[in-house]
Amino acid sequence: MSDNDTRNSAQGQVRLAAGDTELTVDPANGCRLASLRIGGTELLRQGTKYGSFPMVPWCGRIENGRFRNGGEVHQMPVNSPPHAIHGTGRNVAWKTARANATSAAFTYELLAPDAAPWPYPGRVTQLVELAEDGSSLTLTMGVEASGDSFPAQAGWHPWFLRRLDGGGEDVQIDFTAAWQEERGDDHLPTGRRIDPRPGPWDDCFGMPDGVHVTLTWPDRLELKITSGAEWVVVYDEQETAVCVEPQSGPPNGLNTLPRLVTPIDPLEISTTWTWRTLT
Repeated sequence: MSDNDTRNSAQGQVRLAAGDTELTVDPANGCRLASLRIGGTELLRQGTKYGSFPMVPWCGRIENGRFRNGGEVHQMPVNSPPHAIHGTGRNVAWKTARANATSAAFTYELLAPDAAPWPYPGRVTQLVELAEDGSSLTLTMGVEASGDSFPAQAGWHPWFLRRLDGGGEDVQIDFTAAWQEERGDDHLPTGRRIDPRPGPWDDCFGMPDGVHVTLTWPDRLELKITSGAEWVVVYDEQETAVCVEPQSGPPNGLNTLPRLVTPIDPLEISTTWTWRTLT
């Protein structure tokens, strides 16, 4: 497959394929994974708000949409009142830097005129790579500062279908966490770490040795999500989909656990999804 063949020029989408796996990336719609099909079966919930989108330059909620950087307080758009949620990268068009049969790279400028509000200049890059045999997918994101340093986070928000092909048994979520971030009535961590509780969840968990979560669709497919990141949000309160979200910090982390990005110290994070059929 040539570089030109990977791109659907009508929609600006990028299609990658290897083995029996097909992946579609939509850079114009927040550089989200619009589709992941394995053996012809779709794994991601369809729709312009779904698929799997990058969360950047923050993950989850920011309390009242405000964060501090030194003596400056910045207000982000309150898109999940009373908070700001999931960053701005999912709402902007990214540029396709390169694409071939199995990998592609995308970028956007944090302070571009057409970008969503963010007060600091910098660049975000997302690399999408399918294994040559189509058995895994690796996503890598980097946040670079081109001026003043700023706090930032990055991660991914995939919407996995609860049931494949609209039927069969519900997906099973298996993981072992060192702790759960206690969630307050405002959906923000209280600052207390508690023993992990049974679901349903809309909660952040700590995994200091790296994220390891297994999704199993009985008799159909097993998918392992791993990352060197220490936090993962698990959300399974919807009827049609579940979310497993590796991220570089906890919700509201720009305020409670800021990780500064500087011109010489970018933020980098990656996650790998590996699967096998069970039939």
